[in-house]
Amino acid sequence: MTPEIVISLPFEGRWLARNSPAGRVPSHGTDLMGGRYAIDFIGVDHRHRVAERRDWRTLLATEPVERFFAYGRPVLAPADGVVVQVHQGEIDHVARRSQLALVPYALGQAARLRQGVTALAGNHLVIAMRHESAFVALAHLRAGSVRVTVGEKVTAGQRVADCGNSGNSTHPHVHVQVMDGPDASAARGVPMAFRRFREWSRRADHFQIRESGLPEEGAVVEPLPIIASDMGT
Repeated sequence: MTPEIVISLPFEGRWLARNSPAGRVPSHGTDLMGGRYAIDFIGVDHRHRVAERRDWRTLLATEPVERFFAYGRPVLAPADGVVVQVHQGEIDHVARRSQLALVPYALGQAARLRQGVTALAGNHLVIAMRHESAFVALAHLRAGSVRVTVGEKVTAGQRVADCGNSGNSTHPHVHVQVMDGPDASAARGVPMAFRRFREWSRRADHFQIRESGLPEEGAVVEPLPIIASDMGT
C-alpha cells in the first residue's frame, strides 16, 4: 500500500470538507487527472455558513461569487518545495447552488473532461515537495491571483494564490491533491493526510484536535499552529 503523504492545510480559518477520501475512494468518483485521493475545501464563517446570504437566486439562478466566504481568501503552500507548474488566465465563473442552474452546467461536464486539465482545474499550480517524491496540486484559484512562478521555492504556509471559482467549479473552493508526477493528465493520485487541525464533525456539537488525518465528509476544519519539529515536508 502506498504510504500517505502528510501536508499542511492550505489555508487559515474554517473550511468545510467535501469529497473527502476519508469517506470514499476515488473521492471524486474517478481516478482520472491524478484525483483519486483529492479533497475539496469550502470557506465558511464562524457559524459554518458558506455564504453571507440566501435569496431567490440561491433557489432559481446563479449567484455572484463575492457572496461566498471562500472567494478571495488566501491559499497557502501545503509543503516546502519548488513550483513546477502554474496555469493562469481562466475566468472565475458565477456560482451555482440552485438545482435549476446546475442542470446546464452538468450537461457540459463531458466537454470539459475532453478539454483536459485546464478546463477542469482552472487556474492552478503544482509544487514538487522537497522531502517527498510527490507533487501537490492546488486548483480553482482566483483569476490573476497566483503569486509564484515556475522554478520558485516555496515554504509551507506561504501565500501562493487566492481561492477562486475557475475551472470545473460550481462555487468558490480549494481543490487539493497529491500525485506521483507533475502532470495531472498522466499522474496517479497518492494518499495524503493533514497535520494538526481542529475538526467539527457533522455528528457532534464540539470539536476535536487531530494531530494528523483526513477530515470526515462534511466536517469543518481549522488548522492549528505547527510545531517546528513536526514539519516533515
